[in-house]
Amino acid sequence: QVQLVESGGGLVQPGGSLRLSCVASGSWFSNYFMAWYRQPPGKERELVAGITRNGLTNYPDSVKGRFTIARDNAERTVYLQMNSLKPEDKAVYYCKAELLLTAYWGQGTHVTVSS
Repeated sequence: QVQLVESGGGLVQPGGSLRLSCVASGSWFSNYFMAWYRQPPGKERELVAGITRNGLTNYPDSVKGRFTIARDNAERTVYLQMNSLKPEDKAVYYCKAELLLTAYWGQGTHVTVSS
């Protein structure tokens, strides 16, 4: 059974930073494409960062230059460093693991950006 457990969410002021972590179970981690998604209140889930098994990354324009995804295959962990946070970054952030037609999701961690 594959499990993903996110942590690191919380309340931060605009302009602040947070680092999210997602720890995966099993020895399969290094083979998977890993990604962070978010779902703002009342909106659909959207991709915010992805990283291949070889470390290639992609970001949408909304977070490019502010968010950084990284992975540590030895620790089976993927990170999302979020800087210069804005109120519109408020959302539940989810970790996702993908390989071919298989995908697994974490339970999500809440991020609130407010003064």
